[in-house]
Amino acid sequence: MTTALYRRYRPEAFGEMIGQSQVTEPLMTALRNDRVGHAYLFSGPRGCGKTTSARILARCLNCAQGPTDTPCGVCDSCVELGRDGGGSLDVVEIDAASHNGVDDARDLRERAVFAPARDRFKIFILDEAHMVTPQGFNALLKLVEEPPDHVKFIFATTEPEKVIGTIRSRTHHYPFRLVPPAAMLEYVQTLCETEGVTVEPGVLSLVVRAGGGSPRDTLSLLDQLIAGSEGTLVAYARAVSLLGYTHAELLDEVVDAFGAADPAAAFAAVDRVVQTGQDPRRFVDDLLERLRDLIVIAATGTGAAAVLRGVSAEDLARMTRQAEVFGSLRLSRTADLVVATLDEMTGATSPRLQLELMVARVLAQAAAGVPAVASSAAATPAAAPSPASAPAHPAPAPAAAPPASAPTAPASAPPGPAPETQAPAVPAAPATEFSAPAPASAASAAPASAAPAEATTAPTGPVTLQHMRDAWPEVLARLESASRSSWLIASGARVTALDGDVLTLSFQSQSDVAKFKKLSAGSGPSEDLRQAIVAVLGIRVKYLAKHDSDVGPASGSGSPAPSPSPAPAPEAPRSTTTGSATPRAAAAAPVTEWVVAAIPSDDEAPPADDPEPPVSIAQFAVDDEPEDAAARALVATIAPPREGEVLPARDIAPSIPSEDEDEGDTDAATDVPVPPMIAPPMPTSARPAAGSSQRYGEAVVRQVLGARFVREEPYEPPTRFS
Repeated sequence: MTTALYRRYRPEAFGEMIGQSQVTEPLMTALRNDRVGHAYLFSGPRGCGKTTSARILARCLNCAQGPTDTPCGVCDSCVELGRDGGGSLDVVEIDAASHNGVDDARDLRERAVFAPARDRFKIFILDEAHMVTPQGFNALLKLVEEPPDHVKFIFATTEPEKVIGTIRSRTHHYPFRLVPPAAMLEYVQTLCETEGVTVEPGVLSLVVRAGGGSPRDTLSLLDQLIAGSEGTLVAYARAVSLLGYTHAELLDEVVDAFGAADPAAAFAAVDRVVQTGQDPRRFVDDLLERLRDLIVIAATGTGAAAVLRGVSAEDLARMTRQAEVFGSLRLSRTADLVVATLDEMTGATSPRLQLELMVARVLAQAAAGVPAVASSAAATPAAAPSPASAPAHPAPAPAAAPPASAPTAPASAPPGPAPETQAPAVPAAPATEFSAPAPASAASAAPASAAPAEATTAPTGPVTLQHMRDAWPEVLARLESASRSSWLIASGARVTALDGDVLTLSFQSQSDVAKFKKLSAGSGPSEDLRQAIVAVLGIRVKYLAKHDSDVGPASGSGSPAPSPSPAPAPEAPRSTTTGSATPRAAAAAPVTEWVVAAIPSDDEAPPADDPEPPVSIAQFAVDDEPEDAAARALVATIAPPREGEVLPARDIAPSIPSEDEDEGDTDAATDVPVPPMIAPPMPTSARPAAGSSQRYGEAVVRQVLGARFVREEPYEPPTRFS
C-alpha cells in the first residue's frame, strides 16, 4: 500500500511551490513585515495548490519561530500540519460543500469566540467556499468583517464569482493559475529521478499535456503510469494507449503522406485510426499539435529546441525534415483546414466522415500546387485571358502595336465588337498627333520612351470627337493613377459624342451611370475624370451620361481603338431653337434610378402645317458644376393645351430631381424653373377630337412612350441640404 504521489510530494513551504510566484512572494513579504490580514481568498483551477497554500500559511502563522515566511518544520504545529501530520486543534478545515447553511455559520461563530488551545492563532480554512449559501455567508459576514484578534479566515474556491461581494471585499484575494508546461516538465523529471523511475522519450510530454497545467492531475497520471508499468520503466506505447493520444509513428505517417501528396498512404493512416478504436477528434487535435510544432520549427529554425521542450534531438531532426518538405505557407494553410475540421467535429454525428473529408481537402490543396517557400503572388506568372473570354471569330489585327517598353499594358482593343464578358482594357498611350494611327512599322520604329512625354501635349486646335477618342486611353491611364475606384467606373464608358465642351458618355448599365454621377464632398468619378481630361487635353468638359440602351448597341468594350478610317460620329445633342420645325433630340439621359423610355424620334413629330406645332425638347448636359445649373434646368416644355382645355392636376407627373440636385447643389433650381413634367406631345393621329377631353396620364405614357409604371414617388423641392 503506497501513498499517492501528490500527497507524498505536497509542498510544506512556499519555497517548494512551483508556478505560483504571484501568490507566494506577496505572502512571504507580508509575513516578513508582520502585515498579515485577518481573511484571505484563494481562487483558481483545481489542483493548483490552494488548500496546500492555506496549510502552509497556517504553519507560518503558528510556527514556534514565527510568524515567519519559512516554517521550521520541527515544532509541534509544523509537524501536525505537515504531510504526515494528523492536523491541529487550532487549525479547522471545513468542507463548505457539507457545511453551507446558516446553522453551520452559527456554530463556527460560537467556536471562534474561544481562544486557541495551544497555538498563536485559531485559523478556519473553508474549502470549496463557493458552495456556501448566501444566507450562510450573510451569517458569517459580521464575524469575517470584525473577527477577534486570534481568528484568521482562509477561503479556497474554484469559482470566486459565486462568493458574495460583501465577503470578497473583506478579504485579500490571491488568484492561482495553471502551471506552465516548462516548469511542470522540469518538476516531473526531478520527481522521476527521485523515485528512481525511467521513462522513455516523449512520455513526460504526454503526461504534462494530459495534466493540463494542474500539478495534482499531472502527478496522478504519472502515478498511474508508474503503477501500471513493468518494473521501473514507463514505456511510450503504454503511455499512448492509456492516455488516449495518437502514436508519434502514426502522426509521422500522416504528415509524410500529406507532404508527398500520397492519397493511398493518407487514407490508410485514417483507417488505422478508426480500426484501433481511437477518437477521430483526438486524432485531429494531435495532428494540429504536430502541425503547430512544424510551424514553430519552420519559423525558428535551429532555435526550435528552446521552444519545443521535452522533444528529443532525433524527433526534432525528423520534424525539421518534414517542415522543409511543406514550407511555411503550405503548413499554415494545412493547419487552417485542420482547425476548421476540428470545429466542424464538435457535435458531429459522423466524425470519421469529417476526418476523411479533411484529408481529401489537404490532398487537393497539395495537388493545386501551393508554393512551399515563396508567396503565391511572386511565384505565379501573370494570368493570361481564358479561352472563354476570346471572341468567337478572329478579330482583325489592330492598327498599331503597343510600345515594347510597356510589356505589362494590355493590347489595344480591336475596332470590331467585343463580347460583353470581356473586361475593358486600357490601351497603350497614343501618339502625338490626334489623328488616325500610324502603320505598325512606323509605330514600332518610334522610340517607346518618348511616347508618354509626347502624348501629354494638348492639341493646338479645338478638341474634336476624334481627338477625345484618341486621347481616351491616356485619360484613363491618368485617371487610374489618381483614383482606382473612379477608373473602374470610367473604363466601362464609351465616348459617344462631343459637342463643344459637352461630352456624351455611354455606360453598360444604369447602375454605372448612377455611380458615375455620385458625388461625396465635391469629389467623385465625374470630377476625377474631368481633371484627367484637363490634364491631357486642356479642356474642361461637361457630361451627358447615358445608358447603352438609349444610344443603341455597344460598339465595343471600354474605349474603342481608333481605326484608319474613322466612323461617322453619332449625332451630337442639338440645342433648342425657335424654328418652326426643329427636329427632336435623341433620348434624354437618365438621371435617376427610374426606368426612362426613349422619347419618340423625328418621324413621330406632327407635320409642319399643324396649327399648333409643339416646342421641341432641348437636350441638356447633366453636370455637377455650379456654372452648369442653367444648362441643366433648360428642359423642354410640353405642347400648349388647346383652347378651352384644362389639364387635370392628378394626371401631371411630378418632376424628377436629378441626382446632382439630390447632392445639394445650391443653384439647381434658382434661375430657371423646372416644369412639372417632361413629356412629349401626342402625335396628331393620337389626339382626341375637338370638344373631347384630353388626358396626359399613365395610359398616354404607356401608349406614346411604350413605358411601364415602376413606382410613384412624391416630389420634394431640392434644398441645400437634401
